[in-house]
Amino acid sequence: MAKSSLEKLPELCVAHVISLTSPRVACRLSAVSTTFRAAATSDTVWDCFLPSDWQSLVSRAVHPVEFSSFSSKRDIFFHLCDPILIDDGKMSFSVDRSSGAKCYILSARELSITWADAPWYWRWRCLPESRFAEVAELTSVCWLEIRGKIESRMLSRKTAYAAYLIYDTANYAFGLNHPSQEASVKVGVHSSTKLVCLQPTDMLSRRHAQRASALCYRKEAEEVDGDSKEAEEVDESAEEVEEVDGAPQARNDDWMELELGEFYIDEGDDGEVKIRLLEVKGGHWKRGLIIEGIEIRPKQ
Repeated sequence: MAKSSLEKLPELCVAHVISLTSPRVACRLSAVSTTFRAAATSDTVWDCFLPSDWQSLVSRAVHPVEFSSFSSKRDIFFHLCDPILIDDGKMSFSVDRSSGAKCYILSARELSITWADAPWYWRWRCLPESRFAEVAELTSVCWLEIRGKIESRMLSRKTAYAAYLIYDTANYAFGLNHPSQEASVKVGVHSSTKLVCLQPTDMLSRRHAQRASALCYRKEAEEVDGDSKEAEEVDESAEEVEEVDGAPQARNDDWMELELGEFYIDEGDDGEVKIRLLEVKGGHWKRGLIIEGIEIRPKQ
């Protein structure tokens, strides 16, 4: 069979062309022919797909990996597709299998959680299913505020990202479906805000949960000052059902995730990416939220 014009080019030229694509495309091209396979699996190609600072990042690993033992840059790339704990286990780093963009998970300990150090509001637990040493479990609060941040320079340029809360709910979880939570992401002067729901239900059970949440708050108010007027106002407002722009999805690691917002990292972007989840309206009590962290990865 006659070779195509591309296959007649020197392998180095073919490799250069492939390096301008993506890891996903390179893997597909390796099946075209022996010429393409040689070029698509070369270090020339996969060195371009690896983040320029990958060696600096893996030097911060909790469990060091001897990368000199790997036979190719392609092998190193796919090893880095699995998260590596860095910075004393408070964060994980990986590369996106499709694009090669950098991904991070900020552990619950790396987040700013209002009242997280007060054991009557939050408690810190060790869970075998978590990649981190500790997760934060919500005992009972009426003011839910979770913040995370990461330096823009740590992320890949010219990449559309999304931030995701990684979490689970305990069997006793309550008050996480109403009111809806406000999620926001801010990069420099650009910001986005939307309503999300940590524990959505169908309309009927949601209304039941709203009434139950209001009843719980009324009981709290009566215990404090014997006045149920404020609680009655909450009960009336509970009839309202807000439209949300985000609902949780199951992950393949037995956790759930909720998208908090999208953002774009361009050339020259500096400063911090600020991420927040907030629900502080009406004094609604909630419990049973288990937070593993916040993931920042390319938006698919």
